[in-house]
Amino acid sequence: MLPEFTWKLQSWLRIGKENELAKAKDVIHRFVSDCISVKRRDFNLTGSNDGLDMLTSCMRSALADEGINVAAPNNYSDEVWKDTLLNLIFAGKDTISAALAWFFWLVATNPAEQEKIRRELDDTNWRFTTIEESKKLVYLHGALCETLRLFPPVPFQHKAPVEHDILPSGHRIGPNTKTVLSFYSMGRMESIWGNDCLDFKPGRWIDAETGRVRSEPSFKFTAFNAGPRSCLGKDVSFIQLKIVAAAIVSRFNIRVARGFSVTPSISVILHMKHGLKVKVSDYA
Repeated sequence: MLPEFTWKLQSWLRIGKENELAKAKDVIHRFVSDCISVKRRDFNLTGSNDGLDMLTSCMRSALADEGINVAAPNNYSDEVWKDTLLNLIFAGKDTISAALAWFFWLVATNPAEQEKIRRELDDTNWRFTTIEESKKLVYLHGALCETLRLFPPVPFQHKAPVEHDILPSGHRIGPNTKTVLSFYSMGRMESIWGNDCLDFKPGRWIDAETGRVRSEPSFKFTAFNAGPRSCLGKDVSFIQLKIVAAAIVSRFNIRVARGFSVTPSISVILHMKHGLKVKVSDYA
């Protein structure tokens, strides 16, 4: 790790690793700018866009939320779309893979729940063609929420108030005082999730009367953060998770390798320390 003075000097002189980083950033920004230009052209030529890609979903969602015609993405500047897209790319790279690893471990060690997911896939004759199709997978959605509750990809975070504040507990917090929040611990607290908080139970996310996914407050289910800092890519993340999970669970049997022990890695992203060793076979 370079001292702060060294990397700042390299950045100013455009030499060394900082120069390589600057060139790489230019490549990424050009690529993202080209994607945005192409998407604007598609919207302008067709009046709408039915694509399933991440940028189209973001444009459609953002414009619809503000009551703007979805055929008019020009209401937002390129810089806004560029920042949004970069946020989704970098924030979703490791978090999605970490969540999927924990999901497959949980379903492999809970075969009864895995069969329920398979039955749902068979009953709905699932084929991913539109976003609406993914909404039919209610039990799979519950299983993914359980995974994110027990093993949030971002296990902890810190917050700092701009001015003096008082927590609901009565504790006083001074300006710029960092408070660490353990999302990992919150997902396993009996006072929040009940006596079965350590169990993998996708059914807890399904309303018994309507059969639909039960919505939990973001300050309770904190996998996607809460308040003004909520994750921009929550909906996109669920779509990605469902596509991969459904495709694999419907086609393959996954069994954890004999004698393999799963251990969380203590880091910013909750990866498995030694990965996930499994035996994969065709599902007949």
